[in-house]
Amino acid sequence: MRVFRLSVLLLCLAPFLHAGILGVVRGIVHDPQHRPIAGVSVVLKARNSAYQQKMQTGQDGEFRFDVVPVGAYSVTVSQASFQTATQVVTVLAGSAPVLHFELKLASVSQSVQVSEEVNPVVPESATPVAVVDRKQIAETPGADRSNSLAMITDYVPGAYYTHDQLHVRGGHQVSWLVDGIPIPNTNIASNVGPQIDPKDIDYVEVQRGSYAADYGDRTYGVFNVVPRTGFERDHLAELVVSAGNFFQTNDQINFGSHTERFAYYASVNGNRSDLGLQTPVSAVVHDRDNGFGGFGTLIFNADPQDQLRLVASVRRDFYQIPYDLGDPTSNGLRDADIENDAFVDFSWVRNFKPGMLLTISPFYHHNRAHYDGNPNDLPISTNDDHASGYAGGQATLGIVTGKHNARIGFYGFGQRDNQLLGLIFNDLSNPNIQDLEKISGSLEALFAEEQYTIAPWLALNGGVRQTHFSGNLVENNTSPRVGAALRIPKLHWTFRGFYGHFYQAPPLVTASGPLLQFVTGQNLGFIPLHGERDEESQFGVTIPWKGWTLDADTFRTRATNYFDHNSVGNSNVFFPLTIDGALIRGWELTLHSPRIAHRAQLYLTYSNQIAQGRGGINGGLTDFSPPSDFFLLDHDQRNTLHLGGTVNLPWRSYASTDVYYGSGFTDGNALPGGPDHLPGHTTFDLSLGKSFGESISISVSGLNVANRRLLLDNSLTFGGTHFLSPREIYLQIRYRFHY
Repeated sequence: MRVFRLSVLLLCLAPFLHAGILGVVRGIVHDPQHRPIAGVSVVLKARNSAYQQKMQTGQDGEFRFDVVPVGAYSVTVSQASFQTATQVVTVLAGSAPVLHFELKLASVSQSVQVSEEVNPVVPESATPVAVVDRKQIAETPGADRSNSLAMITDYVPGAYYTHDQLHVRGGHQVSWLVDGIPIPNTNIASNVGPQIDPKDIDYVEVQRGSYAADYGDRTYGVFNVVPRTGFERDHLAELVVSAGNFFQTNDQINFGSHTERFAYYASVNGNRSDLGLQTPVSAVVHDRDNGFGGFGTLIFNADPQDQLRLVASVRRDFYQIPYDLGDPTSNGLRDADIENDAFVDFSWVRNFKPGMLLTISPFYHHNRAHYDGNPNDLPISTNDDHASGYAGGQATLGIVTGKHNARIGFYGFGQRDNQLLGLIFNDLSNPNIQDLEKISGSLEALFAEEQYTIAPWLALNGGVRQTHFSGNLVENNTSPRVGAALRIPKLHWTFRGFYGHFYQAPPLVTASGPLLQFVTGQNLGFIPLHGERDEESQFGVTIPWKGWTLDADTFRTRATNYFDHNSVGNSNVFFPLTIDGALIRGWELTLHSPRIAHRAQLYLTYSNQIAQGRGGINGGLTDFSPPSDFFLLDHDQRNTLHLGGTVNLPWRSYASTDVYYGSGFTDGNALPGGPDHLPGHTTFDLSLGKSFGESISISVSGLNVANRRLLLDNSLTFGGTHFLSPREIYLQIRYRFHY
């Protein structure tokens, strides 16, 4: 019934509701005397595919493309009396860059003026953004493997992977979007790996804090994925196969094509390895993983005003739970974690008139995580099967006109959870437990956002998001957000500032019946979870210089009801919990080079941060301990650095590398007066690749080449503590063919 009400509200809002999956490219063309030039041919073309749009300038010399997917484009203007000119621009979701072309008079010796690439920063936005494309994903060591998150950790400051979970800016909660449509998931730390196979990604736009109101409330990171569509190929298929140590392989076959109005892309993939989850000791024991999945996209341009988009994905993963041979209680452990995920979203994009775009996107998401324990485990055998279903949609109306870039809309879903929990007490300490919980909930949010460009060098941002959550409890929250961006003329330095509030809805989880009795017997209690409420302030600057781009920011996040997780007794069942508060603060730096000597491109990301909790547990499992002062969260790491790049070598070959340094995570067993963090760690990754014509390419990759092995963190999740993964070496072959 909740889903039905959401659908009705969505349809009612649609006629009144610029779309989150698209951007706008605007511009003006003038002559050397600054007079507008009418009738100039303008071609916008994607740099990674055959996708393009064409139009001519009006009497005022202006042009605009209203339906432009996220990505890198070239814009070429030409007219018989003038020299042709080209500019390169990166389009982000909801952005509306304005390009200026001053055409020079044609001469006997014609030439094409090509500008430098526009850095992927929206001048009028207060949000720090990183854009990673499929070429970077393919060449970065290990980044295109199905369960890899290197496309995030290598290029996003403050992002790291520990105890088998991604952390960004000191938190777990991140949002995955496809074409700007959120994939809802209220569970905490329930899955391993990315939401989408990296090989299916064309671009991923990463935002970290300072979000506009239409980007929801996952404070720590938003990953907006632009999937491959078929516009980059013409009846072309690609086979990817690999093999390496630990008997690993990561394979895929994909195919796609397009016409003027229709494009399709589909893939199937499979992977396996004897090295899956992070191990509790240096030895790799009982750590196999395998998985398979499929992905597909369809785009149909029904007419000049209407576009239909469909994205679907299905995936299954299996992980053995590693253990320590020296631990008599875990010796012979045969536990496993099985994960299933499927989603489908459909979008109707309607261009009513220049500057007015409506997007309506219904979606469905199913997620299941099943921890399957060996019945003979000591002292407790755990079986936890948690399935969640989400059905809902998003509707967004965007209006770009003059100095205004406004978006209003609705987002909501109904949720149904089924959790079957079984505990077998082989030490006879308690009666065995089997508990089934069926819980329903819903979330509805209205949002409005405005970017007002006062002058070409000054823009103000303001928005509000009103959220209603209903589950084990009912909560309402208003989240205002304001920001500003100031560009210094001639220098082109951009200063930005932001202040805002966020609300993250709680997971649907509870304890009752035999489970509640067991929890009580462990001197624990269960308090209903409230939503996390965050307050964020941020200030940053972007400095371009001769093709180099330096971006620096400082941020401060105060959280109330901070989400974390804890285990039930001596078991592998993890229940979400909330802490009274948390304070996360730090500063970040990114540096990107231009193409050096037409061969090399370098990057650096650095983060210095501190993540502290405050008070006691106020939701979920608690022992009712009195509140404490500030303490370090288990994933606190003060310094995180990535330095790498790609060099194009002779004979159509390349070398790509990444050096990672982490200063060490919180030591959960620190002695009084001793260091409160574990020792630092460094890894070196390297890929070497070569193309043989247009059909075949080969690469060899090494991860943690020096084979550094040390304790990474000692927080207890998925089998205990966690060691840095050993050296991996694998060979990959890509074969492209027409069909």
